[in-house]
Amino acid sequence: MTRSRKSWVMGSVAAALALAGGLAFGQTTITGAGATFPYPVYAKWADAYAAKTGVHLNYQSIGSGGGIAQTKAKTVDFGASDAPLTQQQLDEIGLIQWPMIMGGVVPVLNVPGVKPGEVSLTPTLLADIYLGKVANWNAPEIAAANPGVKLPDLAITVVHRADGSGTTWIFTNYLDKVSPEWHTKVGTSTAVSWPTGVGGKGNEGVSAYVLRIKGAIGYVEYAYCLQNHMTYALLRNAAGNFVSPTAKAFQAAAANADWKDAPGYYLVLTDQPGAESWPITGASFILFYKDQPNAAKAKAVLSFFAWCYANGQKMAEDLDYVPMPKNVADMMEANWTAKVRSAGQAVWK
Repeated sequence: MTRSRKSWVMGSVAAALALAGGLAFGQTTITGAGATFPYPVYAKWADAYAAKTGVHLNYQSIGSGGGIAQTKAKTVDFGASDAPLTQQQLDEIGLIQWPMIMGGVVPVLNVPGVKPGEVSLTPTLLADIYLGKVANWNAPEIAAANPGVKLPDLAITVVHRADGSGTTWIFTNYLDKVSPEWHTKVGTSTAVSWPTGVGGKGNEGVSAYVLRIKGAIGYVEYAYCLQNHMTYALLRNAAGNFVSPTAKAFQAAAANADWKDAPGYYLVLTDQPGAESWPITGASFILFYKDQPNAAKAKAVLSFFAWCYANGQKMAEDLDYVPMPKNVADMMEANWTAKVRSAGQAVWK
């Protein structure tokens, strides 16, 4: 494991310790809650930003559903969700949203004797496993997609999220697109009625279950796969190619993102075209009230994210996320200027 991949965990601990010091000495603290998908990079950004500015981030990695709920309850300064809200939903609550980072959701396995990238899954096969229709690793359907790979006579244990999750939203959005049966029986949401399996809380919980249970399959954001040295599967993409989860593959999918013409920046990146595109790619979004009660606190939040856009690319890439291009970052900051107000005055100028 590289030092950069270890450091996001240590960085989150350091940020928490810095937070305690910040409260004691009256330094600025901003609070957020939500998606576990971007937590590794948010923790790394927070640590670097605190060291530079003395402004600390207290981010609760509780899942996108929890982040949306806490945003509505106004218990945090911002929320984070991998499931974008529609323009209508944003308007009903009084929010804006913007994409902060992009990355990949990856099927991870615990099959004795199988190495990372040794098992290939088609879209239909992945959906059928999560539907409970394919229940053993030596099933004919899996063997047909993996000629020459020796797979054991071992029951498949499906692992999914137990909490409201944007990672689940991205994953089920993909399954909904590629499997008519999934579309009819399950659909897309941050929380669905799973046909089979056991639930873990957060990307952390799913990773832990998969590592512990022989025969398990789960889905996690790629940084968690790397951090935990997990075995991943190849996936067949929309172009018909079996691809590995890599930063290059996530970038290939993200290249199709047209944020300018997306109302409320609602954009879904699953099952994108392209020979190299990773099929389960998604963005993670920040949720923020347009009408802010405290101009100084609102500016502190926006300043943090502006710094991340301008200075966080390398840290994001080290964790195999895809940073937002500069033209998109500039577009987001212009949106802050146009829409975020406190006492009728623009907060970001």
